[in-house]
Amino acid sequence: MQKGTIRVQTENIFPIIKKFLYSDHDIFLRELISNAVDATQKLKTLSSIGEAKGELGELRIDIKLDAEKKTITISDRGVGMTAEEVEKYINQVAFSGAEEFVKKYKGQNENNIIGKFGLGFYSAFMVSDKVEIFTKSFREGATAVRWECDGSPEYTIEDTEKADRGTDIVLYINEESKEFLESARVEAVLRRFCRFLPVPIFFEPKAGEEKKEDSPAPAQINNTQPAWTRKPSELTPEDYQNFYKELYPYHEAPLFWIHVNVDYPFNLTGILYFPKIKQSYEIQKDKIQLYSNQVFVTDEVKDIVPEFLMLLHGVIDSPDIPLNVSRSYLQGDPNVKKINNHITKKVADKLEEIFNKDRASFEDKWDSLGLFVKYGMMTDDKFQEKANKFHIFETASSTASEKKFYTLEELRLATETLQKNKDGKLVILYTTDPVQQDAYIKTAEAKGYIVVKLDTMVDAAFLNQMEQKWSDVHFNRVDADIADNLIDKQENTASVLSKDDEGKLKDLFNIQPANLHVTVEVKGLSVEAPPVVATRPEFMRRMKDMAAMQGPMGAFYANMPDEVTLTVNGNHPIYQGVLAENDQEKQSKTVLNLADLALLSQGLLKGSNLTNFINRSVELMGGEKKGSAVAEEAQ
Repeated sequence: MQKGTIRVQTENIFPIIKKFLYSDHDIFLRELISNAVDATQKLKTLSSIGEAKGELGELRIDIKLDAEKKTITISDRGVGMTAEEVEKYINQVAFSGAEEFVKKYKGQNENNIIGKFGLGFYSAFMVSDKVEIFTKSFREGATAVRWECDGSPEYTIEDTEKADRGTDIVLYINEESKEFLESARVEAVLRRFCRFLPVPIFFEPKAGEEKKEDSPAPAQINNTQPAWTRKPSELTPEDYQNFYKELYPYHEAPLFWIHVNVDYPFNLTGILYFPKIKQSYEIQKDKIQLYSNQVFVTDEVKDIVPEFLMLLHGVIDSPDIPLNVSRSYLQGDPNVKKINNHITKKVADKLEEIFNKDRASFEDKWDSLGLFVKYGMMTDDKFQEKANKFHIFETASSTASEKKFYTLEELRLATETLQKNKDGKLVILYTTDPVQQDAYIKTAEAKGYIVVKLDTMVDAAFLNQMEQKWSDVHFNRVDADIADNLIDKQENTASVLSKDDEGKLKDLFNIQPANLHVTVEVKGLSVEAPPVVATRPEFMRRMKDMAAMQGPMGAFYANMPDEVTLTVNGNHPIYQGVLAENDQEKQSKTVLNLADLALLSQGLLKGSNLTNFINRSVELMGGEKKGSAVAEEAQ
């Protein structure tokens, strides 16, 4: 028996520090199984070049849980180790066997080797009181070796008996980590980290119990050839759909997908899916999984995937992204930025291709696609340049047959004569709520204007940014002013009322409901126009909308009273009767009701103001019911 002391190489102390910045102890299974995969892949490589003789047999990895003995065993049938190799690769911390192998056999499937730092094995001591290794090299005449360590620098190594080549690592789980003696917990970790590793992995959850005849055989927990590792030409649409179900069993089928396959200037494979999003509350980030040679690394990919594509689902895999490193190191890695830029270009090219080849399908998916496209245009200038060609505006029409879609340039052409202001800018009229703002939309459309729909959670910020990025474009919500003033301020049309009557009418409408700041103007509109039109000035409303999205930081502006302009139509015949009314109380109530009807159209009549409006309406109609009972019954 030999005794010795594990040598920690000083020059490698920093990789050790980085290695053990693990947030979760369950990472040990990933590391040890990755080592077992490496050992298996090495054997395949050596066999292919004639260095490993004989039949390989079944190459697999077995995980056995023994709750009675409090052990987890990871077994492989890979290259195994001699006593000298144990001394070199185990006893000298941070000397990477995988890294040395890659250098020696460069060009011969070395990308299948996972390990980089040679530190993964020591993650075992995060959960173990003691670790044993039983290993036998593939080399002819090799003697099996047993190694043992209790987590201190002291170890023992001795010859032992082992029938087959390969390595068994036995972990004696410590009291603090006894959760890993529960089969459900271990299986969950295996499926999280190892579900797509390239070597079959079998889990036997109750190895310590006496086997019964009907005991199930160990189950394979991984798919060794996931869709992203295969060539796109080998896959059918059904294959892509099935892989999506494997990743997200409870999600609705995706809109479409992008298969990424790059080998220069960096290695990158993967499949990115565009999910179907019906409501803003369905938006979920952290649905893209990052792998390195089929080893799960993380689902927090914000440094690798552009921010606006964090809403996508799927998998990306790159051996050029360092495994097990701190986030700051990841941000500084030059390959990360290259991969980020490539993914952006790939997505933009795919969207443009779909738009050009099948515009009808693209338009049909716009409710979900629009969110990605707009978010990207706001956050990535290069993407925005490409997206200008396929970003589309949907009209506010309520029926599918009347609905149309316009690119920016198409909208410029369609509105050339009617929607340019005196400064030569295109005025894009939009609605944030086609149902609530229906009356305003119809009035604008009656004048020949095109009204588009901008009703997603990102549109308030989107239109602000696009006004700066697009030349000669201004956005105006359809209820920001009376229809005559939506494009340019018009001179007042003469009303049939005298100046004195206009003044009286303005005074009658001088109301200030709670939480509203009301400005009154009297204009001579069409006799068909409503008696009062409530509008919300674009600038101040936009400021409040943006502030509301900023949380506590925007609370001051968000809580300011809403600004409303009441435009009284002096040409409406109702005012002849209002001004002639001798009963001042009835006159006042009529005016209040007209104002409330206008505010109701903007969704600004709430609480007690709404209750008062209902009660007052019943009174004016000659009803006998009074008080809150009327309001309760009406509501």
